Amino acid sequence: MTGKTIDRAVLRVLGGEAIWPPPVWLMRQAGRYLPEYRKLRATAGNFIALSTTPAMATEATLQPVRRFGLDAAILFSDILILPWALGQKLRYAEGEGPVMERIETLADLEVLNLHRLKPGTESVMETVSRARAELPAETTLIGFAGSPFTVACYMLDGRGGNFARTLGLAYSDPGLLASVIETVTTATIDYLSWQIEAGADCVMLFDSWAGLLPPDLFRAHVIHPTARIVNAVRHRHPGVHVIGFPRLAGLMALPYIAETGISAFGMDTATDAPALARLLPRKVALQGNLDPLLLRAGGVSLNYAVERIAGELAGLPHIFNLGHGVLPDTPPEHVAMLIEHLRSLDRPPLETSRETATSSA
Repeated sequence: MTGKTIDRAVLRVLGGEAIWPPPVWLMRQAGRYLPEYRKLRATAGNFIALSTTPAMATEATLQPVRRFGLDAAILFSDILILPWALGQKLRYAEGEGPVMERIETLADLEVLNLHRLKPGTESVMETVSRARAELPAETTLIGFAGSPFTVACYMLDGRGGNFARTLGLAYSDPGLLASVIETVTTATIDYLSWQIEAGADCVMLFDSWAGLLPPDLFRAHVIHPTARIVNAVRHRHPGVHVIGFPRLAGLMALPYIAETGISAFGMDTATDAPALARLLPRKVALQGNLDPLLLRAGGVSLNYAVERIAGELAGLPHIFNLGHGVLPDTPPEHVAMLIEHLRSLDRPPLETSRETATSSA
């Protein structure tokens, strides 16, 4: 090591710095919309093999950075690798998404073993280490996990959908839901910590189904476990940045930001970014929130939206991203167009700052 400071723009923003134009990466930036990914996926045979074979998972992590020059790479994996590593059966059915042998009772949960987590995720840590070594020095590497509530939805329902069983258990058997969330929370603290030790520069928590919960349950099953994870990971790795993404949180975004300790809040497509910026209870970076449908559509509307979102948050710590993941039928050329247009903006098209936004409210 030479002691030279490495300039990673995403980390600067996570530390509270406003950069123009904002750094950019995209949720699900590695995936089916890329022809090179489809070729790799065919070679792997199945998704679990792809996610747990370090050479292939590293390649999937690097592909979008190579193609587009994004400011961050995110570990290629899946939120359900964690319960799979604990011992819950998982398969990916063609056209259905993930299918798990669901947790029916506390006895089923007790079969899962936290001692399996480390050996079960060694391949993930090797992928993190390889990706960090192969990425450009200026590119941030983001590790991640699913947030406990969202992971619990799949563990208890067994597949994607409206998660009616999980939501019903919140009232009919709250102890089972709480026990699953407790198990996932404990495992996630270790899982994210190991990713940081392996080379991840920061980590992100995906809570895709947080918006299904009413406020009291949102506090119990989203805010409280997230705060516990952030505090525990930071205790082991002081100063590490954590991005939180509780999709469709609505007004619960405010207590989530205030109480969890996250460094950045991932905005979904429905978030009014300027309004949220005016209401922020503390200094926190914002990430998002272009509509993935606009990215798929491309054209003038895409360019206008890029200008609007970047301009509305100019002067604030902002990472440009989507409000959800890249859609599988998105033309790669549109991703290139987004990045090129964002980086061509020579000055903020709509001057603003958190201070002026607050004073005008």
